[in-house]
Amino acid sequence: MRLTRVYVEAGLTAGSSIDLPPDTASHLAKVLRARAGDELILFNGDGREYSGAIEAVRGSRVAASVGDSRQVDRESPLSITLVQCVPRGDRMDFIVQKATELGVARIVPVLSQRSVVRLDKAQAESKAVHWRAVAVSACEQCGRNRLPVIEAARPLLNYLGESAPGARLRLVLEPESAPLALAPVAPAAGSGPVGTSGLEVVDAEIAIGPEGGFAPDELEAFRVAEFSPVGLGPRILRTETAAIAALVWLQVRFGDM
Repeated sequence: MRLTRVYVEAGLTAGSSIDLPPDTASHLAKVLRARAGDELILFNGDGREYSGAIEAVRGSRVAASVGDSRQVDRESPLSITLVQCVPRGDRMDFIVQKATELGVARIVPVLSQRSVVRLDKAQAESKAVHWRAVAVSACEQCGRNRLPVIEAARPLLNYLGESAPGARLRLVLEPESAPLALAPVAPAAGSGPVGTSGLEVVDAEIAIGPEGGFAPDELEAFRVAEFSPVGLGPRILRTETAAIAALVWLQVRFGDM
C-alpha cells in the first residue's frame, strides 16, 4: 500500500512530534479518514524523506511523530527553467502541476504583450503563493523531495532584460520554426549529463508564449538574449499542451526519461 506523503514547511527531527499543516490535516481527517497509528512519509524540501505516523486526530487537527530520514533523490539531472506566459482561467495551475511532475527546477510566470491576463504586484505575489501550493501538492503526489522555485509573475521584457544567458540551452517556442526534434540545438559549453543525443546539457530554459503567441519585438528580444526559436510540429498547440510537450522532449533528450 502506498503511504500518504505530506509536505511540512518546518525542520523535521527524528523522535519529535509535529502538528500537520491545517489544510493537510483536514484532508487526512475528513477525506482519508486517517486514524492514530497510520503511517506517513514526511518531507520538507531538503531532499530527504522522513518516516512518520499519526499520533492523534482531534477534529481537523492531526499530530504526527517523526521517524528516521533517508536521502531520496528524484530530481532530474537536467535543471529546467520554464518561462511561461500566464494563460487565462486555471490553466496555469495545470501547467505548474504538470511541470512539477515533469521535474522542472524553476517556473517563471511572465506577462507578454498579447497576454490576456494582467496582474498588479499584489496579485502577482498572491498568485505565486497559490502556485507554490499547487507545486507542493504535485510533489506530494509524484515523489519529489525538493520543491521547484515558483517566482512572481512579471513582464516578459523585464525578465529578459534581467537574465543572462550563462552556460545553458535557451529555447523559445515559435510555430514557424523547425520542430524541436529537427532543430540544430547547440547547448552552451560545459560539463554535465549526456542526453540521448550525445550532447552535454546541464541547464535548459524554455519559453512558452500566450494564447496569441509572442509579438515580433518580443521574438527579437529573445534573439538578443540568445534564445533559439523552435517549433512543435505543424499543429498549433494550446499553451498548456505546448509546455508539457516541450518539457517531455527536453527530459527525453537530456534528462531522465
